This record gives sequence, C-alpha cells and structure tokens, in this order.
Amino acid sequence: MIQDIFTAIPLGILLSFTIGPVFFVLLQTGAVKGFRAALAFDLGVVLGDILFILIAYYSTNRILHKIKDEPSLFILGGIVLIVYGYVSFRKCRTDFKRDIRNAINQVTVKRNYIRLFINGFLLNFINVGVLGFWLGIIFIFGPKLEMEDQRIFIFLSTILATYLIIDCFKILLAKQLRTKLTPRRIFKIKRIISLVIIFFGFILMLQGFFPGEKEKIKHVIENIREQKPK
Repeated sequence: MIQDIFTAIPLGILLSFTIGPVFFVLLQTGAVKGFRAALAFDLGVVLGDILFILIAYYSTNRILHKIKDEPSLFILGGIVLIVYGYVSFRKCRTDFKRDIRNAINQVTVKRNYIRLFINGFLLNFINVGVLGFWLGIIFIFGPKLEMEDQRIFIFLSTILATYLIIDCFKILLAKQLRTKLTPRRIFKIKRIISLVIIFFGFILMLQGFFPGEKEKIKHVIENIREQKPK
C-alpha cells in the first residue's frame, strides 16, 4: 500500500502542472478572486476527474482483467498513450493561445462559489484529453495493482489528493506563477509533458512485446540472493 502511494504522488504532481484551460483559469481565479473562490473552482475540476476515472475504469474493466492473463494487450494501452501524446505534442504550439483566451473568458464569472464549482466541473469535463490521461493511467497501473479495488482506490485517491494539495500552493502563488509563465515556457512545458506521455506509452508496449523479461530478471535476482553466503 505504501509503495502504491509513493508511486501515485509524482503522477498527481504531473497532473497538477499539465498546462491547459483549467490551469490558467485556476491561476486567474486565485489572483483575482482569492483562495476560496479558486478552491471552489478546483473542487469542481476534481469532481470532473472523478467522473472520468469512473468512466475510464468501468469501460476498460474487462480489458484490464484480460491484461493480467494476456500481456500482449499492454500494446493496446501503449498505442493509446503514444497517439494521445503525439497529438498533444503536435497541437501544443497553438493550444496555449486558446487556453489563455478561454481563461480570460472564464474568470469574468462573479464570485459565486457554487457557480465557480460548476464552471470547474464543466471546463474539465468537456476536455476529452483528460479522459485520455486517465485511460492511460488505468491501463498502465491497473494490472500492476493486481486489479484489486482497494489498491486502485488508494492509488487514484492519492493522485487526486496530491493534485489538490499542489493546486492549493499554486493558488497561493498565483500572481507570481502568472508572471513566470511566458508563452515560450508554456510551449516547452506542454511539449515535455507530451514526450513523457509518449515515453510511458513505449514502456507499456515493451511490456506487451517482452512479457516474460521482468519475471526472468526477478528470478535471476532471487537466485543470486539465495547463493550469497550468510
């Protein structure tokens, strides 16, 4: 369980620093309307993530159970991630301009916490790319968690909790972050994240092409340990 939590924390950090419409609206709201308004917006975003997780998990549940017995299906998950990462990489030159424009339009909402919560939910839920992210996460880590509901719940909850905690710091530092995020830096960050996603896709595909290699390495290590003099 502890290992699952430590594995999930970096993913929560990565999710929090994924540049998109939600990222900019959160910073704008925090800088203009204050911490509580931005937190209300962010909680709506988290609700959208939870719904995407449920859709991703229950729509791929049978496939994930088969992956445990048929490692070649890892290739499918790898292809999903590579395509998603490639499309993001190709689009990121123009996306940040649209994201900034959307952020400016969204932040004009009055300081109504319920309205901000709904805005956060809708802005996140209409972004199909977020569903692609959660599909990739579940494809990669579901089989590694032995498809145990409790482990998956703790793993995904840790990602969301880490995401929310990091976002709280982002809200507090909203004004400083806004001045640091130049278009060139945004472009670079988006491309790096896209490349990371493609990298994970290739790793997932390799597990499908060479399903026995991990077990062989583990077996060799165990034999070496047994042969060591005590």
